[in-house]
Amino acid sequence: MDHLEYVLSILPFIASGLKLTAKVYVATLLFALPVGLLAAIGKVKGPKIITRLLYLYTWIWRGTPLLLQLFFVFYGLPIIGIRLSPFTAATITYTLNSGAYLTEIFRGGIESIDKGQYEAAKVLGMTYSQTMRRIIIPQTVRRVLPPTCSEAVNLVKETALLAVIGMPDLLRIATQIFTRDFNITPFVVAFVLYLIVSSVLVKLFGTLEKKYSIYE
Repeated sequence: MDHLEYVLSILPFIASGLKLTAKVYVATLLFALPVGLLAAIGKVKGPKIITRLLYLYTWIWRGTPLLLQLFFVFYGLPIIGIRLSPFTAATITYTLNSGAYLTEIFRGGIESIDKGQYEAAKVLGMTYSQTMRRIIIPQTVRRVLPPTCSEAVNLVKETALLAVIGMPDLLRIATQIFTRDFNITPFVVAFVLYLIVSSVLVKLFGTLEKKYSIYE
């Protein structure tokens, strides 16, 4: 079997791993983005008790290793009777972790908006929610896109940790094929796929930055 034939023979297995990685990634973003935005608004404008709870949340989830968090949710919670499937445990862990980082990114973006814009909106009779939705959030989105892009790309690489809870993600499948065949090609293919996905995300966020540049 020549090299090209070997690559073609392992692609279906690699693709199944990539599919699982993509499912966890998309599920995480769908939950982490609103979590980060709502938590950021809560830290900026919420009651003191909410602000303190959100501070505790971001402190814990940004201050501990993602691998440890994954172990705690998947292996630790069953000790107190909470058993989660690998996919659910991974999605919850990644959502809370990414949500914590996005909270601080969004909070910084919101607080960077000039306070005079809040006052101007108030003079125009706009409520706080209208001010946030129509004036503050659009400008914030433009300012937080670069760090959000970095977080999105980091999340792609962090999905490689799914293997530690037995999920057949891209890296785990590549490792299994390598162990079976003792051939480095699966790792090369996985390397290229991770790089392609990251590059697509960078390109996508670059397009979004141009779109929202009208708010600058």
